[in-house]
Amino acid sequence: MKHYITIIIMLLVAAMSTSAATRRPKKRNKKAPKVTRVVKADPRTSGPFVVRTDAPEAPYGLDGINIALWPSHGRYYDVKEERWMWQRGRLMGTVEDLYSQSYVYPYLVPMLENAGAYVMLPRERDTSTIEVIVDADGGEAQNGYSEKNGSKMWSDAVGVKGFGYVDKILSGTDNPFKKGTLRKAATVNDIKKASSASWTADIPEEGEYALYISYASLPESARDAHYTVNSLRGSEEFQVNQTMGGGTWVYLGTFPFAQGKTTVVELNNISNENNKVVTADAIKIGGGMGNVRRGSGMSADISGYPRFTEGARYWLQWAGMPESVYSITGGESDYEDDYKSRGMWVNYLAGGSKSLPGQKGLGIPVDLSFALHTDAGTTCDDVTTVGTLPIVSTAGSLGNGKSKKTSMTYANMVTDQIIDDIWQLYDPQWTRRKLRNRSYHEAREPLVPAMLLELLSHQNFADMRYGLDPNFRFDVSRAIYKGMLKYLHKTYGTPYIVEPLPVKDFSIKGQDGNYTLSWIPTDDPLEPTAKAKYYIVYERIDNGAFVELAITDDTYLSVTPNDNSIYSYKIVAANDGGLSFPSEILALCDIPGGKDLVTIVNGFTRVSGPAEIYRDGHIGFDYEEDYGVPYIKDILFTGAQTEFRPSEPWKSNDAPGHGASRAVYETEIIAGNTFDFVMLHGEAIKAAGHSFVSSSVGAFIKSIDHPHIIDLILGKQKEITIGANSKLRYKPFSSELKQRLREMCDAGSSLFVSGSYIGSDLFDNKYSMTAVSQSDREFGHSILGIDWRQAKATITGQVTEVRSRYPQFNGRFKFNFNFNQQLSSDCYAVESPESFNPVSTNDGAVILRYSENDYAAGTAYATNSHKAVVIGFPFETILEKDAREKLMRQILDFFTNQTETLSAREKLKIVVGTLLAPEEEYSLLPGAFGAEDWTSGIKESAELAERSPRRTRKRKS
Repeated sequence: MKHYITIIIMLLVAAMSTSAATRRPKKRNKKAPKVTRVVKADPRTSGPFVVRTDAPEAPYGLDGINIALWPSHGRYYDVKEERWMWQRGRLMGTVEDLYSQSYVYPYLVPMLENAGAYVMLPRERDTSTIEVIVDADGGEAQNGYSEKNGSKMWSDAVGVKGFGYVDKILSGTDNPFKKGTLRKAATVNDIKKASSASWTADIPEEGEYALYISYASLPESARDAHYTVNSLRGSEEFQVNQTMGGGTWVYLGTFPFAQGKTTVVELNNISNENNKVVTADAIKIGGGMGNVRRGSGMSADISGYPRFTEGARYWLQWAGMPESVYSITGGESDYEDDYKSRGMWVNYLAGGSKSLPGQKGLGIPVDLSFALHTDAGTTCDDVTTVGTLPIVSTAGSLGNGKSKKTSMTYANMVTDQIIDDIWQLYDPQWTRRKLRNRSYHEAREPLVPAMLLELLSHQNFADMRYGLDPNFRFDVSRAIYKGMLKYLHKTYGTPYIVEPLPVKDFSIKGQDGNYTLSWIPTDDPLEPTAKAKYYIVYERIDNGAFVELAITDDTYLSVTPNDNSIYSYKIVAANDGGLSFPSEILALCDIPGGKDLVTIVNGFTRVSGPAEIYRDGHIGFDYEEDYGVPYIKDILFTGAQTEFRPSEPWKSNDAPGHGASRAVYETEIIAGNTFDFVMLHGEAIKAAGHSFVSSSVGAFIKSIDHPHIIDLILGKQKEITIGANSKLRYKPFSSELKQRLREMCDAGSSLFVSGSYIGSDLFDNKYSMTAVSQSDREFGHSILGIDWRQAKATITGQVTEVRSRYPQFNGRFKFNFNFNQQLSSDCYAVESPESFNPVSTNDGAVILRYSENDYAAGTAYATNSHKAVVIGFPFETILEKDAREKLMRQILDFFTNQTETLSAREKLKIVVGTLLAPEEEYSLLPGAFGAEDWTSGIKESAELAERSPRRTRKRKS
């Protein structure tokens, strides 16, 4: 018997140790993250600063590293002109004050954080205009603070100032962190004896918000204060070293919060250290609006802009920095105070730590300082770039006594990485400017390794052809992160690993409650260490938040949804260097006994800058022709370019010459490609009673299954080049995709395609060679059933359904709806909706028309082999949810030969509507109620159903 038990145990151990096994989420015992070595005489530098306790480790990344960085300038008050203004002029549709943020916020900071670093900024990082403060002192703050007492009771921290929201507007050198009180409790190591504090916030809108905490750093503060953040993701645990960072806003992360009252943050007094205390002060949610009044007399005012647009000088005051940090000139020049305050802030953060012992400060051991700027200057043509300039100051010593010459090594390693990557990915002629060793304040003042980078010229068209492209900004940010990583590991003499790139070829397959997610890792040709080691799968149910579902070493995962909710998924690749950016988001919905399964294919992969102008000596960016496609969202846009003459010189920031741009959008967030449009399509498909799965276009092309119904999302997919590079990207219908769709349609599949460049890609593509052009036209005619007419078909975004030969599209009740053609924060804008007619009235019909001019907006096509519906604008940009659901239901009914049963009342409305319709309306409806009546249309659909039986395959086990 003992032998049998031994064998069973051995088998169990072997099964558990299989490397391909899927690991379900659970709390993992984490090793202590790597930290910079601490000077024994300085207890304030012991341990890491802020750590999420269940975060994946990055031992060969940036675990335990603290980085201070910032994106150049911001809006400031000019004392002489008595007005708020940008520090640079509006050029090429942006302004440096915002443009540099478009690298730092969406790309560089997340990359560093994914590698394990804690990143601090002297400007607001949250672009939301909503701000909620919760504080026990009340005042202008919400009074949602409460306590529970255990064996060690909460009490006032006597003699210690805390945050107080006494005045909504700050004036002079008001310090809100000197106007309130705070609470403290002695630590315990027994959870049964714990005391806790909680902050309940009333949040006006659901959304993602930055969350900041505050506390005091006392001689007896604990190094392991335990915070819990409650959001739509669930509860997440943080450990904060309260011996450092007290008396300011300390960033914990960005979280999805629901509208209404919720307990957002909890703090307990459990600690591994005896005879210590934890302190509790205010919390801050969101970014908010600027609240520092500047000027005097009648001209005194706040900026009226979102806080994230303002310069560092104002955030630092709101964050409780001493006036010696942000008011160097005593208020005489906010411009000078702003650029000088950033380096002073780095030293105040590091003061009293290993990085800067002996100086007053917050005791945070800052490892690096980095300032990202863009430069001015032009070249004589549209190809030559001004390029990249690193700046350092090596005079003197660092705060730890080491030579400042290490900053030169740091700057060279970062710049080398940037130039190498740009040369390989974009432009082998990109200009590298000679390193400048000068006494620039942002390079000289920080007493830690520091550099200032002038990445490119925001004034030069050749630079900005790349600089406005989100791909370029991602790759440059990745180069900066890699340069920092390599410098730090060289300094510490340790090996490094670069975090992986996002996975590709993501797909969901299956049916009847059993589904498989699969994906492929993406190799990084520029970095051999950036290999994925494992993957984190996140799941969202309906409109909830993404939560961690599983951690797996495999490139697939089986899921078994147990209801008809919409389940969405994204994949994050990981290794010992950190985490990748997430994949696109796919979804599934399983409706037991539902109608035919729909496969949604995401072919909208484009992110890009705006269209370019070369016409009659005019050069620039045509935002009205094509704004481009932001990655998720844009925070850089001020307004369209208005001055296109290269000879027009700069005179002042208010007359900046060539590239001058409007200001109407400079406080707005502009929506882009969220890579989450499968969800919107899926909601409408579910409402029509169909189950669905989804796939990236890459996985769909490689797949060998046979979907019966295909919904192809093309959005603003459009073939383009980037900068002077001739490489073509984002063709909507590649030869591989055309071949795959042709095979499916020849075998009886039905195809729904929506997008704003479908016809122009197939019929009017300036990049297509003759053979490709002929193939494209033939595909458009035979598979899609369209004959292209024009782009820019409407400017109103209004669409009307019209009567057609097909009973599913009968135009009754004047079905009207709107799609988005305006820049907004909710949905990307469609600048160029298209019009096309059926290639043949025998096999097709117009089903939608633009209300502005009656141009065809959508067609239906039915042949002996397949059916297709094509609309000249993206389906996901339809503004009304009920309109999306109704149109999708009609399309799917057309594909499956379903007709709606009409009541006598509905039939009467159609008859009356037909009798009363104006005569000219009929001329716009070829094939609708003409030679063939409605009955013959139904008969034809039935005949097609006989000729085209459903051909679905069950997934192989």
